[in-house]
Amino acid sequence: MKNIFFLFAAIVIVAASCAPKIYKTEDFESKTASHKIVAILPAEVTIALRPNEKKRTTVEQLRESEEKTGTMIQDKMYSWFLRRSGKFKYTVQFQDISKTNALLLQNNIRYADMKAHTKEELAKLLGVDAVISTSASMQKPMSEGAAVAMSLLIGYAGSTNDVQTAISINEATKGDLVWKYDYNATGSVGSNPDRLVNALMRNASKKFPYNDK
Repeated sequence: MKNIFFLFAAIVIVAASCAPKIYKTEDFESKTASHKIVAILPAEVTIALRPNEKKRTTVEQLRESEEKTGTMIQDKMYSWFLRRSGKFKYTVQFQDISKTNALLLQNNIRYADMKAHTKEELAKLLGVDAVISTSASMQKPMSEGAAVAMSLLIGYAGSTNDVQTAISINEATKGDLVWKYDYNATGSVGSNPDRLVNALMRNASKKFPYNDK
């Protein structure tokens, strides 16, 4: 009986440690009352490779894979919002990502350069009231060669055991963080951006702030 109790306690602890964490500023409503258009930035992706995979992959190949994965996550997230706009009755519109990416390029801001710019700067040059940014840290590919081959062929890192993700909303006036959702995806969820975004957004949508329902 004691063993069962300790096993149950361990399961509860593990489940709690993986539970999503949500931050929302107390004055969110007042800060976002006038928001009409929000831009979705390419996701900031970090892929951790095993030692053997590092030997077979150049820095340029890894960075290219991270960028492709980041833009795919951006695309999947934008599509997710569009498909569910009727159900959730969003109070804002989401800027077409083709316009977002075009404006970034016109201002000489490439994927690798976004970290050098504040959210306030990005929001203002995009002409939006807030920006949604996503980070994804992918760990432990399932096999030594398959993950690299997958990333080079189709643009993402292959199956992973753990993906730490976060969605953040920063308003344009001062660039303040007004909402953040941290989520840890485990198992094969990180096998491609589509599955990752679906798992992330299924959970985040219940607490997503620009929701009129």
